[in-house]
Amino acid sequence: MNYELSQKFYFEAAHTLHREIDQEGSRRIHGHTYHAEVYLRGLPDSKTGMLVDLGLLRLEIERIRDLLDHRFLDEVSGLGPATLENLSGFILRKLAEYVPSITKVKVERHATGDACVAFAD
Repeated sequence: MNYELSQKFYFEAAHTLHREIDQEGSRRIHGHTYHAEVYLRGLPDSKTGMLVDLGLLRLEIERIRDLLDHRFLDEVSGLGPATLENLSGFILRKLAEYVPSITKVKVERHATGDACVAFAD
């Protein structure tokens, strides 16, 4: 039997965005509260009964959160433009280095109702 496990976290950050619509507000520095959820899938370890120790997962999430929380996202190395697509992909790539069972990452902005999911290949 396969299992899917998830863990949520949030971060607050500022950015600019060059786009065709809402140019004035997007190009000025502005911020959001982002809510992210990471998903893992697989079989629990026969000895521990866990897919992954949630304590270890939280440590890895905190490492990624430190890269994004209260940061100017335009300056985060490897992120690119601070879109929901790039944020979810960035988190997925960074976590996949240490958590190979990760399958997807969802990033949302609750205030605007926007969300994006990045899937592992």
